[in-house]
Amino acid sequence: MSSTSPLAPDSFPLLPVVDGVRLGSVAAGLRYHGRPDVLVVELAPGTTVAGVFTSSLCPSAPVDWCRQILPGGQATALVCNAGNANAFTGQAGEQTVSATVETVATALACSPEQVFVASTGVIGEPLDDEQLVSAVNNATSVLGQPDTVRWQDAAQAICTTDTFPKGASSQTGSATVVGIAKGSGMIAPDMATMLSFVFTDAALPSADAQAALSSAVNASFNRVTVDSDTSTSDTVLLFCTGTAGVPDDMERFQQSLNEVCLDLAHQIVRDGEGATKFVTVTVTGAADDAAAERIARAIADSPLVKTAVAAEDANWGRIVMAVGKAGQAADRDSLAIWIGPEQAATQGRLAPGYSEERAAEHLRLPEVTLAADVGVGSGKATVWTCDLTHGYIDINAGYRS
Repeated sequence: MSSTSPLAPDSFPLLPVVDGVRLGSVAAGLRYHGRPDVLVVELAPGTTVAGVFTSSLCPSAPVDWCRQILPGGQATALVCNAGNANAFTGQAGEQTVSATVETVATALACSPEQVFVASTGVIGEPLDDEQLVSAVNNATSVLGQPDTVRWQDAAQAICTTDTFPKGASSQTGSATVVGIAKGSGMIAPDMATMLSFVFTDAALPSADAQAALSSAVNASFNRVTVDSDTSTSDTVLLFCTGTAGVPDDMERFQQSLNEVCLDLAHQIVRDGEGATKFVTVTVTGAADDAAAERIARAIADSPLVKTAVAAEDANWGRIVMAVGKAGQAADRDSLAIWIGPEQAATQGRLAPGYSEERAAEHLRLPEVTLAADVGVGSGKATVWTCDLTHGYIDINAGYRS
C-alpha cells in the first residue's frame, strides 16, 4: 500500500467473532507482493445471502456468476482476489471463475452454486488460473475463526490502491454485524469500484436479507463519490449464518446494518485517491428527496467544486454552477448556500455579512461541509465525497506501470 491517507482512522478496529464464519487469506503475488491478495471465507451450513452489484453494462465475469447464483439464496463460501478484476476477459474470464468455484466446492464439499466470487483490479488482463487455484487451495487450508488479526488480513487481501484496510462492526441484541470493504478510486453512486462483504450471525430468509441490504446500500454506498466513475466489478454481499437466531427487533438490526455500511462507505471516501479532505454535501428545499440527491451528486462530482475545496478557495459560485447543471428544479432567486457555518448566498445573491475569510478558514479543516437550499420543496439528501488533488492524477496515471 502507498502512504496512508491523512483522513484514515488511527487504527483498524477491533472486530468481533461472527459465529459461522471462517477466514483464510494468503499472499499469491497475483499483482501485489508481500501482502495478502486472495481471501477465502467458509460459511456455516444454511447461511443465506443477499447481494447488490454494479450498474455498469460491462460487468466482470465474477459479477455475472454471482448474479446467476444469487436467486438460490444460499452460500457456503466466498472467494476474492485483488490486483486483477477478471473483467473484459471473455471466455477466459468465465473459465477462471469456473475453475475457482470448482476448486472451492471440492475443498469444502459444497455445491458450486453456493460459492460466490469477486475480483478487483486491472480490467482486461486474463488471470493465471493455475496461480489463482493454487492460492485458493492454500487459503482453504488455513481457514480459521475470525479474530481481529484475521479480519484485518481479510480486509487487506481485497485492497488495490487503498492506503488502509477497512472494517466496521455493530452489535444489536444477540446479533453481531461485521463488514470489510475496499475502495479508493473509480467511486461513484450506483456502487463504485468497491467490494464490501458483510457478515452477521442473525437468521434471515434470503428475501428479508435482500430487502435489508438494498435499503442499507441506498443510504450508504450509493451516497458516496470520489470521481464519478462506476466500475465493472462492484459487489456488496451480506451473509447471514443464522447461529444467533432471528433478530428480536428487525428495526434495530436494520439500524446496525446501516451503521456498518455507512461506516465502510465513509472510510472509502476518506481513502479517496489523493484525498486530503472529507466533504459532506447536503441539499435541502428540492422538489423531492430524489431530486435533492441528484443535485447533491452534481455538487459532489464537480471537478471545479472539488478542486476549489482542495485549494481551500471559497468560490461558492462553483456550487451555484453545479446546482444549475443538475437538471432538477431550483429557484435561482431563492437559492441559499453555506460553506461550513458561513452562509455565502441567500435569496439568489451574496449574503449580507458574508466573510470569505471565515469560509476559507472552514475549508482549511480536514472535514468540510457544503450545503445548498434550492427553494422549491421539502426534498433533502446528503452525499459524501472528497477533494480532488494532483495526487489523484499521479495514482491513476501510473496504475498499470
